[in-house]
Amino acid sequence: MKKWFFSIIAFALVPVSVSAQSLADRVIEHTLSNGLRVLMVERHQVPTVALRIVYRVGGANEVNGNTGIAHLYEHMAFKGTKTIGTKNYAEEKKVLEKIETVYEAMETEKRKGIHADEKRLEKWMAEFEALQKEAREYVIPNEFGEIYDRNGAVGFNASTGKDVTNYMVSFPVNRLPLWIAVESDRMANPVMREFYKERDVVMEERRRSVETNPGGKLYESFLSTAFAAHPYGNPILGWPSDVGTLSATETSAFFKIYYGPSNTIITIVGDFKADEVIPQLENTFGKIPTAPTPPLVKTVEPPQRGERRVEVEDEANPQMMIGFHKPNLHHPDDPVFDVIDSLLSMGRTSRLYKKLVVEKKLVVSVSTSAGIPGPRYPNLFTIFATPRAPHTTAEVEAAIYEELNRLKNEGPTQKELDKVITNIDASLIRSLQSNSGLASRLAYFEAVAGDWRYTLRNRDAIAKVTAEDVKRVARKYFIKKQRTVATLLKKDAAQATNEGGGL
Repeated sequence: MKKWFFSIIAFALVPVSVSAQSLADRVIEHTLSNGLRVLMVERHQVPTVALRIVYRVGGANEVNGNTGIAHLYEHMAFKGTKTIGTKNYAEEKKVLEKIETVYEAMETEKRKGIHADEKRLEKWMAEFEALQKEAREYVIPNEFGEIYDRNGAVGFNASTGKDVTNYMVSFPVNRLPLWIAVESDRMANPVMREFYKERDVVMEERRRSVETNPGGKLYESFLSTAFAAHPYGNPILGWPSDVGTLSATETSAFFKIYYGPSNTIITIVGDFKADEVIPQLENTFGKIPTAPTPPLVKTVEPPQRGERRVEVEDEANPQMMIGFHKPNLHHPDDPVFDVIDSLLSMGRTSRLYKKLVVEKKLVVSVSTSAGIPGPRYPNLFTIFATPRAPHTTAEVEAAIYEELNRLKNEGPTQKELDKVITNIDASLIRSLQSNSGLASRLAYFEAVAGDWRYTLRNRDAIAKVTAEDVKRVARKYFIKKQRTVATLLKKDAAQATNEGGGL
């Protein structure tokens, strides 16, 4: 069923209360017959087009035992299809099926623990390695990327977050039909090619970004401490024991559940004509069979009943993170957190920067985020800080609480508030000026908020935030029992556990 909606998006370039020059774009919405959502904006200034495919799936859709599977599938999506990346798929398929049979037998034996038959394991391991070597004979490495490179692709990449998985690229507009053909094939006919080799690549990525990275260790410990029940507490890269045992069969099953048309958004922004592109989308993406609606995330994080603290030891300079539980993006208090985020850490005139970096010289850096690790479910307002030697994390923590208390008691001045709201608005405008920026924002908020118009509603809500709103929200959420504090300490440092205080 076809639906068209035409909307004018007006974004002021000066304070919101004043009528001024604006940016106007028409957003065309279309739903394919199988439920896939398409958002399009025609911009005819430059003969290029920015393209996004966003799936409503990420780390939050994983459970213990398969953490990291969404990120691993993101890697596999670059391995090709039944027609791309293979010399002979019919023969390759036979070998891939044998690999899965042997792998399952091998893992079943391993799960017996001390009762496992070592001779059987050795036999299956040798057969497993031989089959993988045979399968590699059919592979055309990186054919997907090479096709795009030859056709002028820019920014060809992907990312997996807690709430969404995003595939992105920009092309000369005359290559749009190629993109439609290739990406619909990738969505309809993925192949778990070189799966176990790529699984090793992901394990190495985890070693680099977490296990040998002090900041990565701190962030992972912070989230797993702050979220006791909700999957937001699991790492996007997955727990090592989960990732190291994921199979191609399991990953393929996960794909079939979460990567169907009704769980997908496509955005196209640039020099094209929507009425010419829609039939192409219907004849390609629209032919992909409708899939059942994916299961919802049922687990709700229970209220935190007291402060949580975690220390991470490493051979690194101290760092710290402080997080306070807060609602998701649909809650009326969420826009107030956007304002608080900017008040505290946007630019050199922000409160935390002026007080901790300039005046007290306690830290080398300080920042905040209003939605860690994602906005779709209740999340965290988070403060990040790196102390300046010889100052300690305890000193920094006390100074942060002092500023939060000042926010509760005094709130921002009207001048501060006006400046912050104007800066937020200007930042939004800048993000929409490029084709890729607009394509990303439309797809992202259609996925996490259920409607790209959230961008407009949130902008209006931010414009209405008052100093009293800031004080009320700070008092309600920035309290000790709702906070989690994670501290990175040098090994063997004689540093007492922080007691906190002040809130």
